[in-house]
This record gives sequence, C-alpha cells and structure tokens, in this order.
Amino acid sequence: MVDMSLRAGSRTDAAPTDLAERIAGERPSFSFEFFPPRDDAGERQLWRTIRELEALSPTFVSVTYGAGGSTRDRTIRVTERIASDTTLEPVAHLTCVGHTREELRAIVGELAAAGVRNMLALRGDPPGGPGQPWSPHPQGLDHAVQLVELVCGLGDFTVGVAAFPEVHPEAQDAQADARVLAAKARAGAAFAVTQLFFRDEDYFSLVERARMYGCDIPVLPGIMPITNLAQVARFAELSGAQVPADIVSELQRHADDPASVRAAGTEIATRLCDRLLSQGAPGLHYYTLNRSTATRQIHADLRIRIG
Repeated sequence: MVDMSLRAGSRTDAAPTDLAERIAGERPSFSFEFFPPRDDAGERQLWRTIRELEALSPTFVSVTYGAGGSTRDRTIRVTERIASDTTLEPVAHLTCVGHTREELRAIVGELAAAGVRNMLALRGDPPGGPGQPWSPHPQGLDHAVQLVELVCGLGDFTVGVAAFPEVHPEAQDAQADARVLAAKARAGAAFAVTQLFFRDEDYFSLVERARMYGCDIPVLPGIMPITNLAQVARFAELSGAQVPADIVSELQRHADDPASVRAAGTEIATRLCDRLLSQGAPGLHYYTLNRSTATRQIHADLRIRIG
C-alpha cells in the first residue's frame, strides 16, 4: 500500500535533505510544474495556485524556462521567490536555446545566490519551434548532456533531465532515445521527468529501455489533467505525444458541457496515476497549467483509492 499522507506547510526533519534522495525514497514523490506568467495578472493567478498547492507539501515545484528572453526574467524571479518566501523546494528550468556558455553559468550563479540548488537541464525546442531544425548558439551548447555537465561542474547541484515515453521527435529510434537518457545520467543527472503522455505502457517501456543501458535514476511520469481537449491536443502536438482515440472519444461525449469535460479528464488522469503508482512509478509530476483545481482533485482521489 502506498502512503500518500502529506503534511501541509512543513518539511520533516527526518526526511532526506537531498532532492534526489527524496524522489527515490519509499514515499512516492509528488511535484508540480508551472508555466511562466506573461503579465502581472498571470503572475497573481500563479501565486494563488502556488499557495493552494503548497498545502499539499509536494516534493518539489518547477517553473518552465522561457528561453531566448521572453519570460526569462519573470521565470527566474518567480523561482527565486519560491525559494525565499515559501516552504516549497524549487527546481529551476534551464535550456540551451539562445544562450552562450557564459550566460548559462551566470544564470546558474544567480539562482544559486537566491538559494536554488536544483536544476532541470533541457536542450529546449528549436528556436523556430517544434519540428524545425535545431540550431545551437555559436558559443552555446548543442545537447542537454552538455548542460548537465556544465551545471554539475559549477557546484553541488541536483540536476534533473527530460525523458520521452513516446520517444523524442528527433531521435533515430526508441533505443537511441534511451541511450541519450542513459548518457545524461552518466553525466550527473539524478532524476528525470517525462513529457506528458496518456498510456502507462509507454512510460514503463521507456524505463525498461533506459535500464538496459544502465540508467537507474528515478523517472517521474509527467501528468497533464485534461480539462480542455483542444488545449491538451495542442500541448501534445508540441511535445510529440498522442492523445489516444479512446480518450478523445470519452471526452467528446461531454463536448457540450465544459464541467463534464473537466470531470471526465480528471477521472482519466486519476486512473492513469493509479496504474502508474501501483506498478512502481516513483511518483507523479503534474503539469498544472497554473491552475490547482484538477491537480488537487486527482491528489484527493488517489488518497482515497490507494490509502
């Protein structure tokens, strides 16, 4: 039986202090990902969500990084404020896109000075958008493994990386994709977070492939509750994931009732999370879309189902 009791607003003294140890611990890890707000109103909404989810005492929270400058400053400011003004453990996103090595070192230094010791090292999408050719900065980095090496070389940081249950869109094949994840682990990555997906078998196939190449770091499944079918379809398109036909059909039966779509989507996500945890996933990482209602409902439902 999985123990899902989480005490609000505190970090127990008995808990491991290192993030990687907490993720790999006996109790499942639960974490939340936020998107950088585009304006002050969005930032106010984000902080309402952060405070609501803080009561669940997650293992960590993260804020996606707006590479290239459009949201970078706001993202860093929000991440630093989480470190200083909440009980939450922040994980800062970093990408290779549009940055020189020196700029990346400076960003890591700024975050470290604010008390942020955990980084999610990502190559990032091509500057022209998903599906376009990848082009690194002339003085920058070409692969996420290089960013992992850079961050690990700058100090005692816990570094996470991305993983792809349905295989990275640019990977030659599933085995090549698994070898990349294993290389990131050898470079110093302590955990991975997957892109969103909808079939538990895709997640467990990824973990099995990675193990074949010696990658034994915890791989957290990335979960996006479906509250708006068009929106999630767009995110799936950007990430390379596919929304299975049976899920689309189930949601389309509620197309005329947004509340019913939300309820059905939340139930679908809860069933997926239940299967993942019961089969040994080390935890769950929620893509919140800066809203807490669906995430809190899933969490409550899982506590009832699993105990």
